[in-house]
Amino acid sequence: MADWLDTFVPRPLPDYMDDAARFYADRPATDFFGKTMTYGEMGALVDRAAKGLQALGVSKGIKVGLCLPNIPYFTIFYFAILKAGGTVVNYNPLYVERELTFQATNSETDIMVTLDLKVIYDKVEAVRRDGALKTLIICPMADALPFPKNLLFNLFKRKEKAAYPVDEAHVTYDSLIDNDGACDAVEIDPVQDVAVLQYTGGTTGRPKGAMLSHANVSANMEQMRTFFHTAELGKERILCMLPFFHVFAMTCAQNLAVLVGAQMVLLPRFEIKQLLDTITRTKPTIFPGVPTLYTAINNAPDIARYDLSSIHHCISGGAPLPIEVKQEFERKSGCKLVEGYGLTETSPIAACNPFDGISKEGSIGLPMVGTTIEIRDLDNPANDMPQGERGELCIKGPQVMLGYWNRPEETADVLKDGWLRTGDVGYVDEDGYIFLVDRIKDLIICSGYNVYPRVIEEAAYQHPDVAEAIAIAVPDDYRGQAPKLFVKLVDGGTVTPDALQTFLKDHLSVIERPEEIEIRDELPKTTVGKLSKKELVEEEAAKRSNASAA
Repeated sequence: MADWLDTFVPRPLPDYMDDAARFYADRPATDFFGKTMTYGEMGALVDRAAKGLQALGVSKGIKVGLCLPNIPYFTIFYFAILKAGGTVVNYNPLYVERELTFQATNSETDIMVTLDLKVIYDKVEAVRRDGALKTLIICPMADALPFPKNLLFNLFKRKEKAAYPVDEAHVTYDSLIDNDGACDAVEIDPVQDVAVLQYTGGTTGRPKGAMLSHANVSANMEQMRTFFHTAELGKERILCMLPFFHVFAMTCAQNLAVLVGAQMVLLPRFEIKQLLDTITRTKPTIFPGVPTLYTAINNAPDIARYDLSSIHHCISGGAPLPIEVKQEFERKSGCKLVEGYGLTETSPIAACNPFDGISKEGSIGLPMVGTTIEIRDLDNPANDMPQGERGELCIKGPQVMLGYWNRPEETADVLKDGWLRTGDVGYVDEDGYIFLVDRIKDLIICSGYNVYPRVIEEAAYQHPDVAEAIAIAVPDDYRGQAPKLFVKLVDGGTVTPDALQTFLKDHLSVIERPEEIEIRDELPKTTVGKLSKKELVEEEAAKRSNASAA
């Protein structure tokens, strides 16, 4: 670990695109529904976009937002913004106007890059009219598509295209890149300059902007290179289903691809048939995902028709990977699926199971190279916990953020002497593998005992009829809190709540058993596809509030 840290040299992120354009000039960089672009072509577009951005006033300290799905424009502008000296602010294009306005105002974003699709543009334009943005750069969807899809889009999807003026506040992509690409060189301090203002998911309170420096992100890229040490430079294809605006995909799909000269197979939204057809057509080799994505593939009714054999590296993150999901996916794909762990605040990868070593089921693996993870006492964070004892995960490494944007108190709460307090509870086994138990804030306190939702969810997944499971705390007059379990069944699943309660008696202690089980057609998910507790917690609170009022 010390050797890696001794030799690691932080780099400005645009250098990685320059290297890719030079070393992999003729290699494909992207595949968007069959339209491809080489790294040489992408590098030239990055330079021209960077010069266009500088003409708009982008320089050190200027925030430029990306409100885009997975599309070549995203990667072009990501590196162009950085090359111009600016800071990238990633936006979820599914956000409603209120959420976009908050983030634009909080981050002080000046310019937003978006598409000429009404579903996205209309919201962004409303934010600009309200004064939270100054300039919009509009990219044409049709031009990103291959022939004849581009013609068909203009012919049959005209109602989906946004109408917008061309003035000082609205800049077209074509006019922005209409230059020679000779942008001004910018002096970047990798350690101090913020490359990306990445907003947290906002599961509690308002989202916070994690300030990720060029050094933070480049460190995590180099750590991923070490992790994927068997990757063949210039030959891999990464299936980019996870949205680039999320930190996991930003590093483990987009940035990793640029680092190793891999082709990015871009999918802007999740549709299971389209995903499986794309795998068959493009034969990707690397496939980062979240558990619900692998679950969807496992449960696809005609999965046997599709050839998944090209995939040789799958890494799951964003949420705990149920053991049953891992085993089923490996059986159907023939690919090793490993679980990793990270946070927005760690750029994001902090730990992962190795591909070429022992992958322990239920574990998030070993710390990434150059990373130290300690288990601290929940009541006294200054004290380390012995092996096997549960406590809070604390992380130190070059990928740990500089802090939260304009949130000094929150920064001070989570960063202590270079250590990041994660809020996650776990333990380390005799081999150094880390096991997560749950989030501190998600602990269910039943009669004074700690009950971990993940334990209940893992038990539920052992029933063959359970496809997805979420356990939350609900008030209980006697125990203070009690678990409630929400489940979605597999297609054709018939288990009832009573039958599932009976099943769980053999898998959970009395204190851990759910007070109630509710079966639903769908469970709430984040835009990245992670199961989300927040909506269920709010729903239960509202239900009880209404009952009290009545």
